[in-house]
Amino acid sequence: MPLIQVDLDAELYASTGDAIGEAVHQAQIEALGIPADDRFQVFRPHAPGELKFDPGYNDVDRQNLLLIQVTAVHMYPVSVKRRFFETVVAKLAPLGVRPEDVQIALVENGFEDWYAGR
Repeated sequence: MPLIQVDLDAELYASTGDAIGEAVHQAQIEALGIPADDRFQVFRPHAPGELKFDPGYNDVDRQNLLLIQVTAVHMYPVSVKRRFFETVVAKLAPLGVRPEDVQIALVENGFEDWYAGR
């Protein structure tokens, strides 16, 4: 049960928030192998100036910031994580989200760190 938290510009959320959520969810299904009914997402739209980032960090030309934090149980090998990252940006590109504007942080913990209703 990965938990997805997305911080993004409020205008981007208003225009494509649902599609972004669906793109990230489909990437989880395809790359991480989660069940289709395992969708837990939190979106935090931000007003102009609230998202602070270095537009040239690591020699990447950022124009905006779409920050995706994934909290998941530690069970995915590096190759699967990388495939997930690549799948996310590939699915966001048709929505007008540049790969350079996406930052994904995958934070892992153990099964004992979760409660999911029972």
